[in-house]
Amino acid sequence: MVGQFSKLALALGWLFASGHALAHDHSHGKPMTDIEQKAMDGVFDDSNVKDRNLSDWDGVWQSVYPYLQRGDLDPVFRKKAQKEGQKTVEQIKAYYQKGYATDVDTIGIENGVMEFHRGEQVTRCKYTYAGHKILTYTSGKKGVRYLFECQDAHSKAPKFVQFSDHIIAPRASTHYHIFMGNTSQEALLKEMDNWPTYYPYQLTKEQVVDEMLNH
Repeated sequence: MVGQFSKLALALGWLFASGHALAHDHSHGKPMTDIEQKAMDGVFDDSNVKDRNLSDWDGVWQSVYPYLQRGDLDPVFRKKAQKEGQKTVEQIKAYYQKGYATDVDTIGIENGVMEFHRGEQVTRCKYTYAGHKILTYTSGKKGVRYLFECQDAHSKAPKFVQFSDHIIAPRASTHYHIFMGNTSQEALLKEMDNWPTYYPYQLTKEQVVDEMLNH
């Protein structure tokens, strides 16, 4: 893993210049309150939703899509099938296959700048906060998306970005779903089927699977 990290560090030289990306604490931090814990399950009062800074997502992040494609996440899908009892493992895997699908391998975030890596192709932009939206899903559960917008008209990075990480107030994210596009925030808010998901880059495959199984 060290070799891979060194390679990525070179690619993300701007991000690692301050050492912040490596030093950023991706532990679970202070214990969650009852309100925060319920919010993780999609249950919360709108009054408890607070604005957040992009710094809550600082760090270097890896897509979990390659793990799904290699079958590494099959234990996670088996557990979900056993717990839910409504769908087969194949049906659940197909749902996440569509949800996790992305060509963005890694994302680096620091000082308001996001950098997107698609193989050897890299795009970046500085983003500003554009508020949050509270969504109520067909299941009755709720979620919050935090909206950001690229401020460089010449950048090839996504114009609009939305984060959803089951957190509703300032706190460092431990993983997140991201929505990216160039049409509008409103168009992204309608996207419910594709939500590329990212975990800290320093986590091994085994650690990612453990996180999914136990948190």
